[in-house]
Amino acid sequence: MAKMTGGQALIKSLYSEGVRVVFGLPGVQLYHAMDALYDEPGIRFITTRHEQAAAYMAFGYAQAGGGVGAALVVPGPGLLNASAGVGTAYAASSPVLLISGQIHKDLIGVRRGELHEVDDQLEAIKTVTKWASRVIDAADVPLAVHEAFRQLSTGRPRPVEIEIPPDTLEETVDVELVEPGIYERPPGSPESIREGARILAASSSTIILAGGGVISAGASGALQKLAEHLQAPVITTNEGKGAISDRGYLSLGATSWVSDQLDQFLQECDVVLAVGTRLARAVLAEKHRIVQIDIDEEEIGRNYSNTFGIVGDARRSLEELYRVLSSTTQPRPSRRRELDALKSSRFDSSKRVEPQDSFVRAIRAAMPDDGILVEGVTQIGYYSRVFYPVYTPRTYLNSSYFGNLGYAYPTALGAKVAQPDRAVVAISGDGGFLFNSQELATAVMHGINAVVIVFNDNAFGNVLRDQKSKFKGRIIGSELHNPDFVKLAEAYGARGILARDADQLESALRESLNADAPTLIEVPVGIMPPPW
Repeated sequence: MAKMTGGQALIKSLYSEGVRVVFGLPGVQLYHAMDALYDEPGIRFITTRHEQAAAYMAFGYAQAGGGVGAALVVPGPGLLNASAGVGTAYAASSPVLLISGQIHKDLIGVRRGELHEVDDQLEAIKTVTKWASRVIDAADVPLAVHEAFRQLSTGRPRPVEIEIPPDTLEETVDVELVEPGIYERPPGSPESIREGARILAASSSTIILAGGGVISAGASGALQKLAEHLQAPVITTNEGKGAISDRGYLSLGATSWVSDQLDQFLQECDVVLAVGTRLARAVLAEKHRIVQIDIDEEEIGRNYSNTFGIVGDARRSLEELYRVLSSTTQPRPSRRRELDALKSSRFDSSKRVEPQDSFVRAIRAAMPDDGILVEGVTQIGYYSRVFYPVYTPRTYLNSSYFGNLGYAYPTALGAKVAQPDRAVVAISGDGGFLFNSQELATAVMHGINAVVIVFNDNAFGNVLRDQKSKFKGRIIGSELHNPDFVKLAEAYGARGILARDADQLESALRESLNADAPTLIEVPVGIMPPPW
C-alpha cells in the first residue's frame, strides 16, 4: 500500500490499465484528478471545447483502434453534455470510459442545489452505459477502475461510467493498486459450433451478413477464410463496412435503405450466417434458416425467430466453424463469375445519383486504402454507405443507429489521435458541423491534423428537401444562416479551402492530407435528390 490522494489513485490506475490519452475539460470538482494528471507524463490530456466533443473524441479513438477511449468531465451539465457521445458509443458497441465528477459526497441526494448538481446523476447515465458506479471512498478507486476495464474487456464492448466526488479525489489514504486483468473472449460452446457447422454444411446457398461485431472482434481474417471455403458472399451492415475488402469478389457491399438486387439475392439463399449483427435492417423471410454469432446472448433471435445461436467471440467462433467445416467438407466451387455479375449490376452507373456520386468518388480517389472516413449524418454520408468502397477494417466510422448530427468532426479528431500517421477525413453537412465547429480550436491547439469536408447547402438539407417535396413547400426550421466556413477555419488558425466541384474537391483533399495543419474544405452544394 501507499499513501496517495483519490485523484492520484485514479490516474495511476488508468495508466496501469493502458490509458495513454484522456479527452476532457477541467472543472472545480476535478481539481485533484487534474493535479494528478500533471504528475503523469505518460497520459496525454487533450482539452476539448465541449464535453460532447470529449465523448465523441473518445469514441473515435476507440473505433479507430486506439483501445479504450477515455473522457473526463465535470458532473451535471458536463456529464449530460457528454451523454450524446456516450450514447453513440453505446449504439456502436464501442469501449469508452467516461469519468465524471460529483458534488461533495455528504450532499449527494440532499437536493440543496449545489454547483453542477443533478438529482441521481448515476441513473441519468445508466441508459447509455453497460455499467456505471459511484466511488465514495478513495481506497476503492483502483477497484472501481479495475471493474470498469473488466466490463470493457468482456462481453459486448459498450461504454461504462465512474463518478467520483471531489472530496474523494482530494482525501489521502492508504491505497492498494490493482494489476490489470487478463480476459478471455471464448468461442461458442463446442455443441453450438458443431450444430452451426452442420447447418452450414447442409446449406445449398449461404449468405453471410457481417456487422460491427466482426470488426470489434478483429474477425476479418477468420470471416474471409470461412467465406472462401463456403463460397458464401458477404453483405455488411453500415457498421460492418471493412469487415471484408470490397475489392474481393465475395464482397457484395453494404445494405441500403431501399430495395435493390441484394434483397432478391437474399430471398434465393437458404441459410444466413449473421456475425456480430442483430439483423435490424435485413429483409429476410420465414423460410430462411439463420445461424447467428454474437457475444451478447440477448441479441440471438432478437429480430428473427428461426435462429440458431452461437454465443461467443466472433473471431474465435468463426475460427472454430472453419476448423470443423474444413475437416469435414470440401471447399465449394468458385462463384466469382456469378457474384461479379451481381456486383456489376448493383453498382451500375445507372444506379448512381448526382452530385453525390461524383463527390464520393473524388473522396475515395484521394484517400489511401487505410485512410479513415467518418460518415457524417448528411446526404453525402448517406450515399457513401453503399457507394464508398472500404478495404480495411476500422476505416469507415459511423454513429450506428444513434444517427446524431455533430458527431463526425470530433469523432475524426479522436480517430486521428489514435492513428496519427493515417489520413482521417470527416464528411459533414453545414448544419451538423456547426454543432461542434469550436473543436477547430482543439485541433489547432493539439496539432490534430484531420480534415473535415463541409458540404454547404445553407440548410438541414434532407429536411428542406422533404418539406419541399412532401409538405408542399411548407418550409419551417430547415433553412440556415452560415458563416464563411473558409474564414472560420482561418480564424481558428486552421487551413480553409473552397472546392466548387468534385475535381476541385479531389485536388484539395489530396493536398490537405499532406498538410501539417488541420484543414476544412467547404463544398457549396444545392438541394440534392434522394441518395437512392
